[in-house]
Amino acid sequence: MFAGVKRLFGQVDMTTGRPWEKIVMFTIPMLIGNIAQQLYNTVDSIVVGRYVGDNALAAVGSASPIFNLLLVLFVGISMGASIMVSQYYGSKDRENLSRTIGSSLVLTGVASLILMIVGSVAIRPILELLDTPDSIIDWCTSYLLILLWGIAGLAYYNILTGILRGLGDSVSALVYLLVATVLNIVLDVWFVAGFKLGVSGVALATVIAQFVSAVMCVFKLRRMTAYFDFKAKYFSPSRNMITVLKLGLPSGATQAIFSLAMVVVQSLTNSFGELVIAANVIIMRVDGFAMMPNFSFGTAMTTYSGQNVGAGDFDRVKQGARQGTLIAVATSAVITGCIVLFGHNLMAIFTETEELVNLSANMMNILAVGYIAMAVTQSLSGIMRGAGDTVTPMWISMLTTVVIRVPLAYGIAFLTKSAERPQGDYRCLWISLLSSWVLGAVITWFFYARGGWKRKALR
Repeated sequence: MFAGVKRLFGQVDMTTGRPWEKIVMFTIPMLIGNIAQQLYNTVDSIVVGRYVGDNALAAVGSASPIFNLLLVLFVGISMGASIMVSQYYGSKDRENLSRTIGSSLVLTGVASLILMIVGSVAIRPILELLDTPDSIIDWCTSYLLILLWGIAGLAYYNILTGILRGLGDSVSALVYLLVATVLNIVLDVWFVAGFKLGVSGVALATVIAQFVSAVMCVFKLRRMTAYFDFKAKYFSPSRNMITVLKLGLPSGATQAIFSLAMVVVQSLTNSFGELVIAANVIIMRVDGFAMMPNFSFGTAMTTYSGQNVGAGDFDRVKQGARQGTLIAVATSAVITGCIVLFGHNLMAIFTETEELVNLSANMMNILAVGYIAMAVTQSLSGIMRGAGDTVTPMWISMLTTVVIRVPLAYGIAFLTKSAERPQGDYRCLWISLLSSWVLGAVITWFFYARGGWKRKALR
């Protein structure tokens, strides 16, 4: 039994064995970790919703898309590092593996400092530009400022876990994140219910917990020198820094496009009032959990593809793509069924306001089937990214969000305006999102099938 547990939670070499088994073994601990990470924002929402009120819940939710937009550079560095680490690990290139890790850590430090300074100045004007209601704008500002002042913890955690995943280790980040999640929950209740710090309390709790997880990741990485060298010379400027950015920035841009679309749509959401804002917060929190398997399989497919491309085995990459995507689709189908059956109960966790619960549950049903489409998108995008093609998923994201989602949301709102609904039908927010997901799956499959991603491997 202990051997089986060690095998499940050990480092995974994806260049050997049955592809589906290696993908699942790698995904399970990462999925648990992603769910734990999602608990950060979810617990924040539950605590402020229960102890402060629905307006505080709306404030935390309105701030999230803006904060995600500010994180895009770290997303890019993390993805670039993960791709390079997995390919160099697969090809057993110790020198380039060492330089990639050092370059990624230096880039993260510089980016953290820049974002902390620029973001702190820009936050309030951005909130005002988006017509954030006066009733929640002060809460939004304080929440975001505290997160920005502690951005280094979140940044280094994401970069370091990206490196660990590239090395085939998805369990270490899980262990550290579970510890940090428990700490975050305890501090949330302590700061909000005990010290009455409101939304500032949940932000402070999140920052402290993220720093703890980042420090633990550093200690783990320093114990993995059997695969790379952790020496000062590898932290000096090198071409690996350029390659990390070249590979990672399209993924960062993808996240930026998605986050920017969320920010633009947030402006539309704000026009429908606090009830719809709060409903959107609840839906996005549940959505975060529902989407976790898709994101986890997508990341696993990136590592799987990277290691096998590094080893030069493209037939094995295609075999894993088929098997992994089928498993991801089946998992999302189960989640969709649970959302439809138990959606009302899930929404009731966040608030006791019956009208808000009903509104959230009805809108979640609109999105439910979209998770199956996203399973296809994330899995096949992961294969392309792992091979080094991060540009194609970026263009697909740009098309589905900028060209489809945003215009469709505003278009439906405009066409459905009436005396009873002067701002239009609020369902446009979720109908447009579902449409973009389905179209994205079709386009992603088309470009994967064309096979252009095979020519993007590092040389």
